[in-house]
Amino acid sequence: MLGWILALLAIAAIAAFLGLGKISGMALTGAKILIVIALVLFVLVALGVFAIA
Repeated sequence: MLGWILALLAIAAIAAFLGLGKISGMALTGAKILIVIALVLFVLVALGVFAIA
């Protein structure tokens, strides 16, 4: 999941540099959603509620 986040952030940065605002915004939104999902999973694993086997 971290790979996807970094890829989307890189796409957003490149698109913003090239002046493609909509593509940059979409990639950044996708990265934000994945960051929230990753943080929620991390908190659940840290609290022991959800175990990854």
